[in-house]
Amino acid sequence: MTEKTRNIGIMAHIDAGKTTTTERILYYTGKSHRIGEVDDGAATMDWMPQEQNRGITISSAATTTYWNDHRINIIDTPGHVDFTAEVERSLRVLDGAVAIFCAVGGVEPQSETVWRQADSYEVPRIAFVNKMDRIGADFFSVIQEIREKLGATPVPLALPIGAESSFSGTIDLITMKERHWNSGDSGRTIEEHPIREDLLLLAEEWREKLLDAVSAHSDEITERILDEQEVPPELIRTILRQETLKRSLVPVYVGASLKNIGVQSVLDGVIDFLPAPEELPPLQGMHPKKGEPVLVERTDEGQTVGLVFKIQTDREAGNLCFVRLYQGTLKSGTAIFNHNQGKRERVNRIFRMHANRTEQTDRLVAGEIGVIVGFKIAQTGDSFGSEGFPVILERMHFPEPVISVAIEPRTMSERERLQEVLQLLTREDPTFLWKEDEDTGELIISGMGELHLDVLVTRIVEDYKVNAKVGNPQVTYRETITSEMDHTEVFHKVIAGKENHAELTLRVSPRKRGAGNHFESSVPLSKLPDPFASAAARGITGAFNSGISLGYPTVDIRVELIDAVYSELTATEFAFEAAGAMAFDNACRKAGATLLEPVMKVTVLVPQDFMGEVINGITTRGGLVHAVESRPGVEHILAEAPLKKMFGYSTALRSTTQGRGNYSMEFSHFAPDSGR
Repeated sequence: MTEKTRNIGIMAHIDAGKTTTTERILYYTGKSHRIGEVDDGAATMDWMPQEQNRGITISSAATTTYWNDHRINIIDTPGHVDFTAEVERSLRVLDGAVAIFCAVGGVEPQSETVWRQADSYEVPRIAFVNKMDRIGADFFSVIQEIREKLGATPVPLALPIGAESSFSGTIDLITMKERHWNSGDSGRTIEEHPIREDLLLLAEEWREKLLDAVSAHSDEITERILDEQEVPPELIRTILRQETLKRSLVPVYVGASLKNIGVQSVLDGVIDFLPAPEELPPLQGMHPKKGEPVLVERTDEGQTVGLVFKIQTDREAGNLCFVRLYQGTLKSGTAIFNHNQGKRERVNRIFRMHANRTEQTDRLVAGEIGVIVGFKIAQTGDSFGSEGFPVILERMHFPEPVISVAIEPRTMSERERLQEVLQLLTREDPTFLWKEDEDTGELIISGMGELHLDVLVTRIVEDYKVNAKVGNPQVTYRETITSEMDHTEVFHKVIAGKENHAELTLRVSPRKRGAGNHFESSVPLSKLPDPFASAAARGITGAFNSGISLGYPTVDIRVELIDAVYSELTATEFAFEAAGAMAFDNACRKAGATLLEPVMKVTVLVPQDFMGEVINGITTRGGLVHAVESRPGVEHILAEAPLKKMFGYSTALRSTTQGRGNYSMEFSHFAPDSGR
């Protein structure tokens, strides 16, 4: 059993200190014998050359370490919005998470995005307010933002002693002791002292708030408070654990990872408050053929059930499939069944990962995360396990790419190699797509942002040694319709002397923005039996990505098949599939096509002196400023702007603010095109 196992992720906005915190965790737990620094390009978990060069996390790195007789499987996820797929697939398989917030920046845009992703997978969390040593650090402001922006109930378990350059330690609100980390041994040893008199009043105030928070969930604590009895630390921890697992409370720690303060407290919190795998409720999957619900118990006994959550290509080993095992046991040298693909796969070898290093093991049990070598056909999100226990777990959902560039090899002899590499990268990254333009023959790659595509192109050129050139970034548009329309399509074609005939009537109508496409049929199978009904549906849904008048994928269209005519003599699947595609295209043209462009949520952090110029720059680019939030020494400008006007914005912002401003940008929604 895995009652002493924790599967956790470390998540935050870029530059909140995720990787720096992870490096301290590895050092204090004995996994590494020196602290790797992000700024030096030496962070253990940032092992890709680009991560070391750019000082950011691009790929989710996994490792296993130990603390207080517990195994902790850690995934350090990217903080940049362009790599949201890495966060999504990590949260899908984790049992708990540590959310890190910058004491200066507070709850920033990617913090909100990742928090929502964690909410969707019902992941319990603890929080760590980091960087208390920085100018402008404000612990209490961050607590307020967690409450207001995230809708969570934060419960501080520690208070900072001082701030900025005077930050020197914490006050433990459970034990009511001061804690000070020894700078002489990189914070390995911690000294505890009684709370000094000038801090006692503040500590007692926040201790009372802590007791108020837990007493709302415990009659025993309430009675002890009313009877003016001491509340034991273990009782507080028990109720906090209970409510953290229910996601009704979020324990909050404080520190400064770069100064080696506070990290061991977070490790204690992982053990104390985040769940072991078997403490979570059973998973609900679906029978792949019957569509009936199937319960997956979190036990190492019984049938095997697992999920592929990431695929990475290794030049020597081939496909490295990162997996989470939910039920049963998986042994190397055995065969399993991929329920999504409907085929058997072989488990040649099993590894545990430490960044880019591997440690071989002979098996995984329920609750563990590992890497399988040997899978040939598995895709991200595939469910696998015992052939006699068919179940498909909920798949991960990834956003559509919003930016594209043309990429071409410098010599025609390299074109085939480039296409092979693009196929490999597509398998690794679900938010990366490529296609060959039907009219020009150009290879078009699409991703989540300029940085995302820049990283991928660098990998193509430097890692895979393909000499390629790229064009300027292009926006990925969408098409939709403006009115409801009925259309009847008659398809008739004689092929090799055989008639192929189909007649369909569709009704298309616009849906709410962001609702996506939806197809349904009101024609009974008695009037249009299978396989012709299925062929018509394939033709209609297959045309969703073909565009209307400009060839961009369609969105937010409701399609209803309202009538059909078929003859047993001339009806063919080919005819009904072709009629479906043509009917959709012609109905949408008659309904009036309109172009939609991606609009981005933009957050700019600038000193107050430059605020006016920056707001003017956003407005000039067609943006709309929604709010300005003031923080000590910095202004947060919250805006929306069309993506096509934001190319090159980082250079413009650096110029305007003399290098003192920075920004983040993520997809918000599609809106009618503002004109090209």
